[in-house]
Amino acid sequence: MTIYEFFEKDKFALQAGVKLMKAGNGYAKACMEITPSHLNGGGVCQGGAIFTLADLAFAVATNSHARLTFSITSNINFFKSESKGVLYAEAREVFSHNRLANCEVNITNESGELIASFNATGYRKDAELPFEAL
Repeated sequence: MTIYEFFEKDKFALQAGVKLMKAGNGYAKACMEITPSHLNGGGVCQGGAIFTLADLAFAVATNSHARLTFSITSNINFFKSESKGVLYAEAREVFSHNRLANCEVNITNESGELIASFNATGYRKDAELPFEAL
């Protein structure tokens, strides 16, 4: 099994239209095309959809070491709204330790403009994942 196959089991992200593009050691990039089902009452992409995109990128980056890691805290800041196009989430671990990992995720639009920033800390369990560490 690969990390890509493992994260295909994230049914919520899949149903939200999130696609994993790249995975590396402490790194991930994902995308999501904004569809009418992502729009809130104001006609822009709902914050929860953007959070889901960022959260998947965080999960891939922090689990890239093949040890089960779950978020224990996360924060998102929204800067610009979008109602169409593709959003990208690029995650980089900024701290990686035996039990804790911290990751920063930038969410951008197709023009590279910053839409939101997401920061999360994950807790690493003892459970090994069924793919090779990246």
